[in-house]
Amino acid sequence: MKGEVEVIDQMMKNTGEKEGKYLTFSLDTEEYGIGILKVKEIIGMMRITPVPQTPEFVKGVINLRGKVIPVIDLRLRFGMESIEYSERTCIIVVEIQSASGRIPIGIVVDSVSEVLNIKGSDIEETPTFGTKLETDYILGMAKMGGGVKILLDIDRILNAEDLTIFDKVA
Repeated sequence: MKGEVEVIDQMMKNTGEKEGKYLTFSLDTEEYGIGILKVKEIIGMMRITPVPQTPEFVKGVINLRGKVIPVIDLRLRFGMESIEYSERTCIIVVEIQSASGRIPIGIVVDSVSEVLNIKGSDIEETPTFGTKLETDYILGMAKMGGGVKILLDIDRILNAEDLTIFDKVA
């Protein structure tokens, strides 16, 4: 009984730490959220210069006010099918932690929705899907308005190997 209580206390602490403001966006029919403190800016689609010999999900780089920023397509990173970009498609510029420090990266999403203040009590732990599925990049599941928003740990969307590509590109 005591062990169960400790596990529940730790889960409550973890979801409480995840409480806060999230920028929500959509990919296909799903809604996702990123902690607002990780978001630097949201920009409309612009010309992306391809970089040879990078993974398919790496779209290339953009020149944002004189700074070269690598861009990934989050749909492709998550194994979804590619779609034509529309007037709602945009790039969310985030800062992620890499071995060489904080680096800005643009992520292409279908559309940005809103900023939500999500309470810790509305966040559930990530369900386990077995050992084959990698879910380290999911912070938790936010129960909102009868649906679920997947909260992402943007620092874990890319693995160490991916980050070495960005250290070279940026």
